[in-house]
Amino acid sequence: MANDYEGPMIRVSDLVTHYGDRRILNHVNLDFPAGETMVILGGSGTGKSTLLRHIMRLEMPTSGKIFIKGQDICPMSEDRFNQVRRKIGMLFQSAALFNSMTIEENVALPLRELTQLEDSTIRIMTRIKLDLVGLNGFENYMPSQLSGGMKKRAGLARALAMDPEILLFDEPSAGLDPITAAGIDSLILKLKLAFRMTIVVVTHEMASAFMIADRITVMDRGEVIATGTPEEIRNSQQPRVLQFLNRIPEGDQVDAQEYLRSLTED
Repeated sequence: MANDYEGPMIRVSDLVTHYGDRRILNHVNLDFPAGETMVILGGSGTGKSTLLRHIMRLEMPTSGKIFIKGQDICPMSEDRFNQVRRKIGMLFQSAALFNSMTIEENVALPLRELTQLEDSTIRIMTRIKLDLVGLNGFENYMPSQLSGGMKKRAGLARALAMDPEILLFDEPSAGLDPITAAGIDSLILKLKLAFRMTIVVVTHEMASAFMIADRITVMDRGEVIATGTPEEIRNSQQPRVLQFLNRIPEGDQVDAQEYLRSLTED
């Protein structure tokens, strides 16, 4: 990836995804400028986490293109994309820590697997990342000894291990109490100010979205229905955006297929 590339860090072009006969993403087009924090907001089953998995190439779309620094990653060989992936960090919803490893070992894993650095250098870099997320002194703890919020911070330290240009978050506040969730939001803001990374956050938490975003994209039923600054989204008159922001429930009739989709897809 060329360092002098001046276009969007990520561009999603006409993305369509089907799971069986169901269409999950419906011709999604979206640009992510370099250095910007984009929050993808929407309810369960709207396709937002599916979109994130496509950007990370954990899943492939049915059709369409995903460009990272101008290069379409969909047709890339796995070896070639692995070079791109080194500059992408991801915090999974569950933190995805290895339970048999200490926190330090979890954070050091990408450096040990993907670099030829000396152990002493890896140790220093790992401690720096743990200190950055507020886990200084917890190097030798096991994941089972940490609270939910601390596991998220450890997962974030691992996502930062390779000094990524792109940082992806999948529901960073999920399963956390409001105070702990606010701490994660504060940490994202800290990273946003300290590093010029492109940050993409998938969430359904409106308070979090309006706190951390430079821009917000609202998705509904696999489609992008609005994109703008937090203020533009707050003032949107789009009916589905208003329904989401104002927490207006759907009608009493529950569609069984839509309910199943919400449980299994996002």
